[in-house]
Amino acid sequence: MNKLGAWISAARLRTLPLSISGIIVGSSIGNRLNIEKLIHSGDLSLEHFESPYFFKTEIFWFAIATTLGLQILSNFANDYGDGVKGTDNEDRVGPQRALQSGLISKREMGIGIIITALISFGLAMKLIYTSFGEAYFYYTVFFSVLGLAAIAAAIKYTVGKSAYGYRGLGDLFVFIFFGLVSVLGCFFLYTKHMNISVFLPAITIGLLSVAVLNLNNMRDYNSDKKANKNTLVVKIGLAQARKYHFMLITMAMLSMLLFLIIHYRGPKDLFFMIAFVPLLIHVNKVARTKDSELLDPELKKVALTTFLLSILFSLSQIL
Repeated sequence: MNKLGAWISAARLRTLPLSISGIIVGSSIGNRLNIEKLIHSGDLSLEHFESPYFFKTEIFWFAIATTLGLQILSNFANDYGDGVKGTDNEDRVGPQRALQSGLISKREMGIGIIITALISFGLAMKLIYTSFGEAYFYYTVFFSVLGLAAIAAAIKYTVGKSAYGYRGLGDLFVFIFFGLVSVLGCFFLYTKHMNISVFLPAITIGLLSVAVLNLNNMRDYNSDKKANKNTLVVKIGLAQARKYHFMLITMAMLSMLLFLIIHYRGPKDLFFMIAFVPLLIHVNKVARTKDSELLDPELKKVALTTFLLSILFSLSQIL
């Protein structure tokens, strides 16, 4: 593998679809409510009605770009943090990391982290200005702080002595940023207000994102324990981690079903339930797989199923 290939590998492209799932969900709900508001007000003039499709708005694409930047930043920082701490070693089960392979040095990865952080912050500022302009000063300040917090969270997962990923707090941060911040934040960028029912799909995306992390930590249980990386799985053990995993998947599906019950408009709103099929197959697979190191293929399945769920859900919102 050459240097470019090492950087692409360090970016972990397979994690990117999961990272934008919340953006797709939050955007689709926010844009639909905006359209309904215009319909009810009777104002569907061209200057107000851009498109019924959220993916044709600048907010959507800048939100996608910002989120991808943050995810790649997190992946670089994770590679750096685990590499420096020695967590990535010959005992690791997953794909070999960039620092671990020696193809990228600590200095090079550090520079990559700084550049990616600056790009991500620049994209976040453009996103915020696109949504709020100069008319919502306090919202701009709040989302700017939120952007800085997201950058800090992406880096501090494994970097530094107080890395929260080494203290069993990774699940909480993933739930907050992949679920609540991603879905609710994007919804707010479209509507400039909050709707309590939107917490339900936000909870769904957050819990499924945590499920992916939990699978990762179950797979790495032995190597993490040996390296003193005290993930939640290391703290509670594999048996409890399996029960926790089943709870995450179950609660995720129930939250989305509750949103369906509250906002049901017709058969098309049922589209997203197709994604429940691979989730149920996955739960059965985890229950039957006794060796946690064999769970690596399930990470991609849950991540892609979450992305599929977001796509199907968004279709139900715009059709």
